[in-house]
Amino acid sequence: MRTLHRDIGFLVIGFTLIFCISGILLIFRETEFLKKEQIVEKTMSPNMEGSDISKALHLRDFKILKEEGNIIYFQNGNYDKSTGNISYSTKELPSFLNKLNNIHKTSSKSFIHWFTLIYGVALLFLAVSSFWMYKPKTKMFRRGIGFAAIGFVIAAIVMFF
Repeated sequence: MRTLHRDIGFLVIGFTLIFCISGILLIFRETEFLKKEQIVEKTMSPNMEGSDISKALHLRDFKILKEEGNIIYFQNGNYDKSTGNISYSTKELPSFLNKLNNIHKTSSKSFIHWFTLIYGVALLFLAVSSFWMYKPKTKMFRRGIGFAAIGFVIAAIVMFF
């Protein structure tokens, strides 16, 4: 069990680092931490209404500020109803960090989800196999059970608050 625990632990260290970094970045996703402004210009269907624009762009807190003729102004951008041209600014992480976050947010439709699933199973194995690292009657085993209990209590508190 020790050998398996050790080998799987070494195997998943790269994924662990990636998930740690992306998890920390996701904590700050609603701030501008490490983000740079990018101008997006594209053409959409002409004569769209505000709610259709919001659905098409998937922008958070989308709000129409005003309409003047064929131009709809919204936060950080505008849309021309007659041509379908839209221009807006958004704040994005650098591409390398954005790729890290996308691994953390992988959907089951993506091929990468198999890697994240295997990683999750490997972490589950590491957590459970740690109980077989020491004989049940030893002081180290009891200490491990104590730390596991503390971890469960902390996790429960965090989940409910």
